[in-house]
Amino acid sequence: MTEESLPFATNCIEQPYQVALILLAHVLQKPKTWLLAHPETHLNPEQKAHLERLVRRLQEGEPLPYLTGKQAFFGLDFSVSPVVLIPRPETELLVEQALSWLEAHPDAKHVLDVGTGSGCIAIALATRKPWLTFTATDLSPEALKIAEQNAETLGAKDQITFEQADLLPAGNQSFNLICANLPYIPSTKLEEVNTLAFEPTLALDGGADGLSLIRRLLEQLPPRLNHPGLVLLETEATLGAETLALAKTAFPQADVRLLQDLAGLDRLVRIEVS
Repeated sequence: MTEESLPFATNCIEQPYQVALILLAHVLQKPKTWLLAHPETHLNPEQKAHLERLVRRLQEGEPLPYLTGKQAFFGLDFSVSPVVLIPRPETELLVEQALSWLEAHPDAKHVLDVGTGSGCIAIALATRKPWLTFTATDLSPEALKIAEQNAETLGAKDQITFEQADLLPAGNQSFNLICANLPYIPSTKLEEVNTLAFEPTLALDGGADGLSLIRRLLEQLPPRLNHPGLVLLETEATLGAETLALAKTAFPQADVRLLQDLAGLDRLVRIEVS
């Protein structure tokens, strides 16, 4: 594939060759490896028209995962649509921390994923820890349908109970591990999120200070966390200190830490009780 053969101008698309390869593979319904092994392949008129429509949407700012309906996360391919937030690489830090704690606590059995969205956190953990049981909540019934589809496709449906809920599930069940990647963008910053026109506002808007849902969740969590137990909360990079302070107030006897992602940005609050 040469620059002249790309279906769009390279100066307006980040990683243009990779993007072109993904789009062509999607249009042809073939793996990228197949496409690379068959450079002589030509598109028929219907495939060409499909590619042109996708390129127009891409140039209008629509995220690539919404064009293909897929996003890779923690080595798994998740189905996504505009009703769910696109899984981000930085959220893999939360999964890594969870797996590390679970390795050290083999008696842990029950996990809660609050605001599951596409189901990426719960499913990534379930596929690696098949003896665990999960409850995954979301306020959006449309998001839960995507999460359930992903759980079935990726072989985790028998481990996860999905429940429509405003944060915590009904009842009084407590959990060994509680994970949450809640909306944490301050309302005033939403315009800076370049995918806002396409991603669901419900999954992004964290209220006036970005902490509305995190604050409310932390107030409700103490009686729902087993001992020993772990809470992992993803937060916005500029809100690390504030999220840490809220966590310490909610769990004054816990080991509470603020962790940075690979970019060195505040990303995860870790709360451990013994």
